Amino acid sequence: MRGLGLKLALLRIAMMLCVCKATSSLHPLILVPGSGGNQLEARLTTGYKPSGLFCGRFYPIFKDKEGWFRLWFDPSVLLAPFTECFNQRMMLYYDPDLDDYRNAPGVETRVPEFGSTNSLLYLNPNLKRLTAYMAPLVKFLEEIGYVSGETMFGAPYDFRYGLAAEGHPSHVGSKFLQDLKDLIEKASASNGGKPVILLSHSLGGLYVLQLLNRNPPSWRRRFVKHFIALSAPWGGTVQEMLTFASGSSFGVPLVDPLLVRGEQRSSVSNLWLMPSPKLFGPGKALVITPNKAYSAHDIPEFLNDIGYPEGVIPYISRILPMTEPLAAPNVGLTCIFGTGVKTPETLLYGKAGFDKQPEAVYGDGDGTVNLESLSALESLWAVEKNQSLKVIRLSGISHTSILEISAALDAIIAEISSINSKAQAEVSFE
Repeated sequence: MRGLGLKLALLRIAMMLCVCKATSSLHPLILVPGSGGNQLEARLTTGYKPSGLFCGRFYPIFKDKEGWFRLWFDPSVLLAPFTECFNQRMMLYYDPDLDDYRNAPGVETRVPEFGSTNSLLYLNPNLKRLTAYMAPLVKFLEEIGYVSGETMFGAPYDFRYGLAAEGHPSHVGSKFLQDLKDLIEKASASNGGKPVILLSHSLGGLYVLQLLNRNPPSWRRRFVKHFIALSAPWGGTVQEMLTFASGSSFGVPLVDPLLVRGEQRSSVSNLWLMPSPKLFGPGKALVITPNKAYSAHDIPEFLNDIGYPEGVIPYISRILPMTEPLAAPNVGLTCIFGTGVKTPETLLYGKAGFDKQPEAVYGDGDGTVNLESLSALESLWAVEKNQSLKVIRLSGISHTSILEISAALDAIIAEISSINSKAQAEVSFE
């Protein structure tokens, strides 16, 4: 009996050591980028009809053996003739018969390396210093023990397409949600069944929230440990009204905003990011012209008046019903965002109309997203008893610098480390 007791004691100790070893490892982490935050590739078929001499199928010269080339980001977009090519190839078209969007005729697109962080590090690996995106963040994560392909994964997507409300097809966006769900389950399975931490930036946060709310609570509890949203535009942004009205170069030098306005208007995700009527009330003028003022409640009229009437029906039928609920997923959520950076709050247009960039009245935010949108969940979920919400404000940190400035990266890493530490502390031995 004494021998049996000793064996049982040794077995118990061995089991405890195994459990401790397992729980000391990190929860797997999946990075979900924002709009424009990963590489995008294209291929031209015989159905492609170039808009001009420079946009023929010979351009670009360098393609792989199957004809694929980098569509985003390619530095030739900085040169006017090729900016027009980029605009044409990035365009989406709404098919009212299908109630869904498609690429331009003769243009095929794909997202490289789904599941890997590679296409999130740099938008163009040949221009690392100029196009770094999540590279600094990934470096910080590696320093605390995360390993790409083992405990850290990337979920790039075609950021033009967006999603649609229930009852409306969204083939590309829905496939991404399914791919992301599969990746979450595989990451968990390959890490001993540990639930994952989802870390998103900007638009990626809206995708993750949709994924969580479109899956049952039992799935969320099993596979998702925590959700960290960086700079999430929960209620859209006034900046998008500028993008639709006059185009935006987003700070890229030499690019004429009017040359890319067409493809920016066609992007479903941009329509998704219009200011929410739920957060920006009817009395708040967001765009003012000599003849009219537009609030978030007037966006259908605004789209028509800027010369984009084809966006009205998709906005009313596909976007609004999806954006208004913002239901709590009952998954632990941490919002991290910048404040104190002047952010367009009202756009003032003169007699020249929408073809000229407006003057702006600035308010608080992160330079891209207004504070009302960044902090929206605090008020919307105040009465949600089952929803854990933590908010971390970073003064002076902009929408994109949150991924590169050490003070912001330190805050992100501290939060991830805290989540992992709490997970270890929750383990008990009886």
